[in-house]
Amino acid sequence: MNEILVAGEWVACERTVEVRNPYTGDVVGGVGVADADQVRTALRAARAYRPRFTAFDRSEILTEAAARVEADADGFAESICGESGLARKDADREVGRALALLRLCAEEAKRISGEAIPTDVTAARHRRTAVTRRDPVGVVAAITPFNRPLHQVVNKVGPAIAAGNRVVLKPSEKTPLTAIRFVRCLLDAGLPAPMLTLLTGTPEETGQALITSDLIDMVTFTGSADVGRHIASTIGMCRSTYELGDSGALIVLDDADLPAAARAAAAGAFATSGQSCRGVKRILVHEDVAGEFVELLREQAAALVVGDPRDPGTDVGTLIDEAAALAVEGRVQEAVRSGARLVHGGHREGAQFWPTVLDEVPRHVRLVREETFGPCAPVIRVSGLDEAIAITNGTRYGLQTGLFTERLSAVRQAMDELEVGAVIVNDGPQFDSPNIPFGGVKDSGVGREGVRFAIHEMTTVRTLVL
Repeated sequence: MNEILVAGEWVACERTVEVRNPYTGDVVGGVGVADADQVRTALRAARAYRPRFTAFDRSEILTEAAARVEADADGFAESICGESGLARKDADREVGRALALLRLCAEEAKRISGEAIPTDVTAARHRRTAVTRRDPVGVVAAITPFNRPLHQVVNKVGPAIAAGNRVVLKPSEKTPLTAIRFVRCLLDAGLPAPMLTLLTGTPEETGQALITSDLIDMVTFTGSADVGRHIASTIGMCRSTYELGDSGALIVLDDADLPAAARAAAAGAFATSGQSCRGVKRILVHEDVAGEFVELLREQAAALVVGDPRDPGTDVGTLIDEAAALAVEGRVQEAVRSGARLVHGGHREGAQFWPTVLDEVPRHVRLVREETFGPCAPVIRVSGLDEAIAITNGTRYGLQTGLFTERLSAVRQAMDELEVGAVIVNDGPQFDSPNIPFGGVKDSGVGREGVRFAIHEMTTVRTLVL
């Protein structure tokens, strides 16, 4: 397919970009590359359209879209698996998460409201009432990454539509096919076509044309911190939210339930082939229990099946491409040269990297200081919570941190001192629920996702004084 969606019409592009299966290397599709002129035409069309449908209408459309995604769940999972290399198990879980998210968007579309505020609060004693309401911000540019081809799209498009915005979607050029499938579901569910524009293409051409335009009212972006900084420096006075990843920490104290902590660590480090912004990227374990914990974690890693992503028995598929796997391999080897002990894994074939456990990892190596997007579980031994907090806070990221302990005092200290968006007690940083705020501090981003909180970001408050 070499077409983009503009004002309800599928428009052909002169050039295409291939989409390849990371496991086989086969071409599984192709999409058009929207050039600068096409981007501007699309944005003008989006700005010109004025939606005239109600919160009930938006809720009904999102509900119907969820029903259509559910009816085509196998097709969506196959699409995710084919273009991303994720294991079918991961793809099935992603479809389920996207469905829950869509249905919550449908509910929250009916709950957008303002408030009445009396103004007789000063010595002037003005007896008036200010009435506020939340209006759509306008045209929202949604730029999504490769690692969750359906969920990340729904995560941005769903709240934007619930709020009544017009949306311009730019999916990753590496995984655009699932996004196109979802766009068709929305249109078939009754979404007015001019509400949603689909622009496929490269970051250098299509993405750059989008963020340099003066025709957008908001950018919502998920991706790397470096790209986020580039977008922020480009768009100027434009509303924006950024979810930019993490070097996600899991802290395991000496009173922890070690088997439960090991299961959470494995799930957070190895699911989606380790390509999750909120996944486990480093594990800070009290030195008194580290030996037992590492052995439990090794057992978890050894039990995972690595293979053909389409095989329902496979637990870990591929990374997005061989270059990504090579980057992870390089960081693991660098950590070992710096003194880390390789306990399990470390093997690579093409785009596939085996679940890897390392112990006694130096805290300064790139494997744990930067966001490593791969199935790695590096253990750093610590003397206690104070040291764990200092290490966790010692990077440029701060998204979510997991903490295993039975001590309320430790939970309170972690909540007070950790520089992160959320502390998850007795679970990993990968915990999510679509109705709670999600976002970080420092280079992990700006603003909050989670349906109700995303809707607040995607609306503007207007006030009438009576």
